[in-house]
Amino acid sequence: MRVHHEFDQRRFVAPVGNPEAGYAHFLGTQIDVDNATVLVADRAGAVVGYAYAGIEPFSWKELRDAAGFVYDIVVDEAERRGGIAGALMEAAIAWVREQGVASVMLWTAAPNEGAQRLFERLGFRRTMIEMTRDV
Repeated sequence: MRVHHEFDQRRFVAPVGNPEAGYAHFLGTQIDVDNATVLVADRAGAVVGYAYAGIEPFSWKELRDAAGFVYDIVVDEAERRGGIAGALMEAAIAWVREQGVASVMLWTAAPNEGAQRLFERLGFRRTMIEMTRDV
């Protein structure tokens, strides 16, 4: 949440209070949801990364069939560039495949070029561009 807000303070919600605890609670509610998964990478018992993915139904609004969606992937800065993000993404993609869904999607912040390079290396292609205007 903090990183996204730093990317674009007008687009993303400002982190107030303790958003880490709020998001941790939210992720905890997703563990037992049938159409979602939370995958964790750990080193010596410490969490160093996670991926949160789910299945989105057919959408007339988005003109797409049911699809897997990687909602979030985070790797501790000290652990980056060691293959953790790629392994989490591959595990999320495998989970989507196990659900019988033929494609997986994700959103990435425009300034997050490092993540975009990772996603492209993993076979993702650009399909849509979100545009925002304040009114």
